[in-house]
Parts: sequence; structure tokens; C-alpha cells
Amino acid sequence: MAVFRIRRPEIGSVALSALVTLYLLLAANRAFWSHAVVYFDGAWPGLLALGVALWLTTFSVLTALSMKYVAKPVLIFSILVSVSASYFVDTFGVIIDKDMIGNVTATTGAEAGHLLTGSLALHLVLYALVPALLIAWIKITHRRFFAKAGVNFLFIAPSLVLSGLLIYGNFATIAYALREHRDLMPRFNPAGPITSAVRYSLSTYRERNLVVQPLGTDAHVGQRLARAGKPVVVVVVAGETARAMNFSLNGYKRDTNPELEALGGTINYRNVTSCGTATAVSLPCMFSVYTHKQYSDWKARSTENLVNVLTHAGVPVTWWDNNTGSKGIADLISFARMTHSKESPLCNNGECLDEIFLDELDRKLGATTKNSVIVLHQLGSHGPSYYLRYPEAYRRFRPDCRTAELMNCTTDEIVNAYDNTILYTDHILASVARLIEKHHDHVSGAMIYMSDHGESLGENGIYMHGAPYAIAPKEQTQVPFIAWFSKVYQEEMGVDIACLAKDANLPKSHDNLFHTVLGMMDVQTGVYDRSLDAFAACTPSPDGERNGAPGYHAAGEAKAATLTNAL
Repeated sequence: MAVFRIRRPEIGSVALSALVTLYLLLAANRAFWSHAVVYFDGAWPGLLALGVALWLTTFSVLTALSMKYVAKPVLIFSILVSVSASYFVDTFGVIIDKDMIGNVTATTGAEAGHLLTGSLALHLVLYALVPALLIAWIKITHRRFFAKAGVNFLFIAPSLVLSGLLIYGNFATIAYALREHRDLMPRFNPAGPITSAVRYSLSTYRERNLVVQPLGTDAHVGQRLARAGKPVVVVVVAGETARAMNFSLNGYKRDTNPELEALGGTINYRNVTSCGTATAVSLPCMFSVYTHKQYSDWKARSTENLVNVLTHAGVPVTWWDNNTGSKGIADLISFARMTHSKESPLCNNGECLDEIFLDELDRKLGATTKNSVIVLHQLGSHGPSYYLRYPEAYRRFRPDCRTAELMNCTTDEIVNAYDNTILYTDHILASVARLIEKHHDHVSGAMIYMSDHGESLGENGIYMHGAPYAIAPKEQTQVPFIAWFSKVYQEEMGVDIACLAKDANLPKSHDNLFHTVLGMMDVQTGVYDRSLDAFAACTPSPDGERNGAPGYHAAGEAKAATLTNAL
């Protein structure tokens, strides 16, 4: 019986490198080219020169790595990285920079599961698996080592020279476009995501022997707190992915904050900016002594934060997390992960609705005997599965997008689902306030809420968050900032909410949280900066007067500057 065998096609390593390079540029860089056309604004010679230069440079790199036993793994890896990255860049408009790589490493299994969709699987099969199998199947003809090196050099050297000449000849146009639009090259696959991963790895390696510097070891409670007749409790709600423009408190056309609007003692700030566009950056920055301009990941990790300063003052802090962790903030305090509540009907597949906080908070407040701070880190409005962030009772705006594959929903459906998450967050915040009020007979309490970043819902073709801050749209950087004070707290801590309401339109930011919480707990320390305490103008200063921002502790600013210089 005759046996028919399909003859494996043969191709030289240089030719295969050229074909794979062409495939990557055409099949895995749609977002790069679409943005490049806009950014070069009709300067076609410059754009063409950049495109050819990128082809020549990528070809040179792949050719240099086209040794026997190495060529196929390198080419397949390049395709897998490029195609995987292109799906998220093309679908959600994100940029896979160093911070995005950090977000990926911090993502939980449940959170990642929402991104593993049928559309992604089909994309990977068609654009990655098929060409990868083809490369694995074909036979690459290789010369002997020195002969191969010589031949490769004959292709690589002229390619790099020509690439340089093309860039040089169109330098003004290309340099202007890349300087004005720094988001362009991070979109280029596979160089963008690979470079970002290397930068993240080097940063992580640098931090392996990091030593955390103490902060605010001189902290102590002031006279207002010492004289309080009841334990003072401040609940800090760290929001997730809530953008300010979808809060009816800020003038949004829909009534997304009915419960908060019905509460007395609520103060809403309407002009607030975030420190970053992703949790991995914004959350540590919020609790850091550093301002947005001073902040870096290295500084945050190497300096104690707000919860540590409170602890130095003898104020215990408890952190309850319904998200992906505290990003190192709560390493030295009491920490509980709410997603471990597997028996609760509020939890499913490793994620819980934010109501998981409420019963625990009720019990905690009922048993409180000392001044304390409780941090609730929400799951909030985290996408793309917005529909999983609220129960059926808060599915007010319909039809709502009921899938993680946002491209299968209309803009209205996406906005409806997102608005339902804000409506549910409104319920959570109002419930926290009502629980504090419920225990007013033995607790003097207040709540402060600030979201870590906002969210894009399709504006300009961008979805979700994580855009580089320099080019991030306002949807990702404008966040809600809300405070609520019980009447008991107002009386005992001297807060004038009528005064605060007058300042509600003044600009605020994440820079304020550190100092505002210290002020709310009347913690006195050299690192406290009264000018950054959002409530300072309407509460007594350490000398007992409402002297507002001009009377701040200059030592706080000086301390931050000293730490910045040291790090």
C-alpha cells in the first residue's frame, strides 16, 4: 500500500524573517497605523519613512536571532506577543506600557477571567495559532554558523544603514510626531509590549532589596481627639473605576446618587483629579505623602504611608479588601480579603459585591471602643464586566451590556451598565453612612470616599482605563470625592459643613487624601501639611482657630521634599 507524505516546504531563515516581519506590521499593528495616519496629519513621506524603517529594524532583529534552534521559538514568540497585545490595543484602545504590565501582574484569576472571551480565543486562533503552527511545520534551511553569520550581516548592515538614513532624511517630521504623541511607539508590536515588560522587570529587580523608610514617627493625637466623648471612627472608602462625570451629584443627567443626595451631612467635591489611571499607581499614590508631581512607584514603596503614620499616633487601622489587594499599603496593619467569603450569596467565582462590607462594618462599629480608621477597598465599577458589579435590584438603566465583550454592545448599553455600578456605589456609600449613624450613641463617625481613577466608555474609541497619564482623557482622570459627617462627629471634632459646602467647587486631587485623613483624626505630625487638608479651612487648627490653609504646617512640605531628594 502506497504511503503519501506531504513534503514540508523549505525556506531560508532570512526570507522567513522578512515574511514574519511583514506579517507583524500588517496583521498586528492596526492601532499603530491608524493612529500614525492621524498623528502625521498628511505628512506621507515621513510616515512612509517611519514604516519602512520599522520594517527594516524589526527584520534586522529577527534575522540576527535566526540561528538554528532559536529562529522558530523567536518568531513564534513574536507573533504570540504581537497578536495578543493587538487584541487589547485594538479592542479597548489601551496602551501596554510599564504600568499596564504592572496591572497585569496584579490581576486576580477572577478579574483576568472576564478578559478571556470567545472573541479573544478566535483572534488568537486565526492570527497567532495558525501562523505559529505553519512556522513550526515548515523546514528552515540553515547554513553553517560562520557562513550564516556572514550572510545575515550582509542583510542586517544595509537594513540598519538604510533605516538610519530614512529617519535622518525625515527627522524633523518623525521627531515632531513622536515627541507630540508619545503614545504612538508603545502601540507598535512586538517592540512596545516587550520593551514595557523589560522596563517593569528591571524596576521590580531594583526593588528586591528595598528598605522602607519610616514616616511620621512623631505622630500623636491632638486635643480635639483627646477630648472627644466617644471613639472617633473614620471610614475611608477607596473607590474603584468611578468617574466623576457619571455622578448626579456632579450634574450628571441621570439620578445615579439618590441615596447620597437624601443624606444630611454630605459634601461633594466637583473638580477632583486622580494621581494615575490605574489602581497600581493611583492607590499607593492616594495613601502616599508624595504629591502627584513628586510621586513615583519607587518612592511609594520605599516610604511608609498614611496607615503607618496613623499607627504611629496610636490610631489602629483596619483594611478590608474587595479588590486585588492593597498594593503594599496595608502590609503592616490588619488586613482582610473579603473575596475569601466563599459561603456568602454576595460572592461568586472569586468576586463579591461590595455589600459584603456592610454586615462586617455593622459588627465592627458595634464593638468599637477606641479611635480607629477603617479602609474599605471597593470592587466598584471595574470593567469590562460592569454587569457583575451590581445586583438585579440596581439594574435600573436598561438595556445594559451583559457581557465582558464590550464590542458586542452598543454605547448606550455600556453606559447603562456602568451607570448601574455608580447607582450601586451610591447605595454602598449611603449604607456606610447610615451604619455610622446607627451607632451614634457610642461612636463619633465620618466617611470619606475617593475613587482611584475613572473609566473610558468608548469616547474616541477608548475603553476602560490605564492610559499613560500625559495623554489620558478626562474620563480616566476626573474622579469623585465625597465626605459625610455624622452630627456627633461635627460637634465633637468642630467640622463646619456649611463652610465646606462653599469650597465644593475648588480643585482637589489625590494629593489631599493623606493630609485630610490625618486632619479628620486630629493626628499631629511634622509630615502633615495643612494646605493639603481639604477640610482645614473649616475645622480648628492645632491652636484651636479655623485659620484655614494659610496656617499649614510647613514642616510637612519640607519633609516630603527631603524624602524626595533622599530617594
